[in-house]
Amino acid sequence: MALYVITGPPAAGKSTWIQAHATARDIVIDLDRITLALTGPGAPQWNHDRLAQRVAQRARYAAIDEALKLLDEVDVYLIHTMPGPKARARYRRLSAEIITVDPGEDVVRERVAAMRSPAMDGVVTRWYRDYRTGGARPVAPQASRDW
Repeated sequence: MALYVITGPPAAGKSTWIQAHATARDIVIDLDRITLALTGPGAPQWNHDRLAQRVAQRARYAAIDEALKLLDEVDVYLIHTMPGPKARARYRRLSAEIITVDPGEDVVRERVAAMRSPAMDGVVTRWYRDYRTGGARPVAPQASRDW
């Protein structure tokens, strides 16, 4: 079985990529889905409350730790928008396949403007700056494998 780490800017289509590739038996660790599971009815799909986000982040860490123990039995799909050097090193040690989903900056900015909070625009800027100029290798306009 395998660990797939899905990276890419906000609103790139990381969750959609996973829906197209994962099976019902696979483990999917997606911070947005975790946050939704931990909030009440009517909570937004994105633009989460910071307190809910904090609790969800802790749950995500626990889910990752547990899922990594099961790699002999299931595939694990983990969304990690911008893994830093320490996370990338850990993923390499685990022989993870890193998938970068990037439909292009113009498409991402349109989606963020339509669906996300204005604060996400800064995350998009950071993702393209860091991943285009040294934080990682440049990525193709479509889903591509990186590392």
